[in-house]
Amino acid sequence: MALVRDVLARVGDKWTVLVVTTLGDGPLRFTALHDRIDGVSQRMLSQTLRALTRDGLVTRTAYAEMPPRVEYALTPLGRSLGDTVAHVVGWVREHQRAIVRNRERFDGPDGEATPEDGGASSPT
Repeated sequence: MALVRDVLARVGDKWTVLVVTTLGDGPLRFTALHDRIDGVSQRMLSQTLRALTRDGLVTRTAYAEMPPRVEYALTPLGRSLGDTVAHVVGWVREHQRAIVRNRERFDGPDGEATPEDGGASSPT
């Protein structure tokens, strides 16, 4: 069970999600990846890439060129995670307005108002 928690913490991390979705378009160098992920520090990006490489989700390829070039890419395992993450991102995009309205209602003067379902079907 500890491994499941550990992996869930990794794949649920916001930086992991952003790195995986960004690399979904193809291999990128560190600087390009950093430029495309708003708000990530170089240190956090480096730590995230190292953890994803360790888990086998990302490959790091160093080319013997001058100057040296290093690219990061998703592995097949990483692409399968990317497909799953894409569904979650799609869900967020589909329901973001409802979530914002629910937050406003909750944070409003009455507080803790009943949330709307945002178009989700009720369980039967």
